Amino acid sequence: MRAVWRRRTIEIGISPLAIEDYDALVSLWQRAGLKFKPQGRDSREALSRQLRQGRVTLLGVEEEGRLIGVVMVSHDGRKGWINRLAVEPEYRRQGLGARLIAAAEEELHGQGVEVLAALIEGENESSLNLFQKEGYLLAREIFYLSKRPGEEA
Repeated sequence: MRAVWRRRTIEIGISPLAIEDYDALVSLWQRAGLKFKPQGRDSREALSRQLRQGRVTLLGVEEEGRLIGVVMVSHDGRKGWINRLAVEPEYRRQGLGARLIAAAEEELHGQGVEVLAALIEGENESSLNLFQKEGYLLAREIFYLSKRPGEEA
């Protein structure tokens, strides 16, 4: 799978990332202000395990060897999830986020998944707006509940 985005005169391909890209990935997440759990589910070990098991696909965009955009794609066989979308701040509002969403959708459709969803923090209005612009509907009737080790109700 290869999608292409143009910035100035440079062609940028969207391609799968590997665990060897972990440091660049975390650095981009930090620069983009993304909330993530480097000691938990987003640790190198946890992400490596998810990639090996085929539970997660990471798609990234590099410009001149520097990671400038990324999206995490996963599914449970029925529903596909598009998460951890991050774009380098200086590259925002140029269509890269939309191209990453399209690449994630293509990846999921290629795996036979038709129902797609995105989990977005409530205060992340720019991501909410982007996904809505790309045809996603806000499901106000759905409540997200979680149960994690060490958390009390």
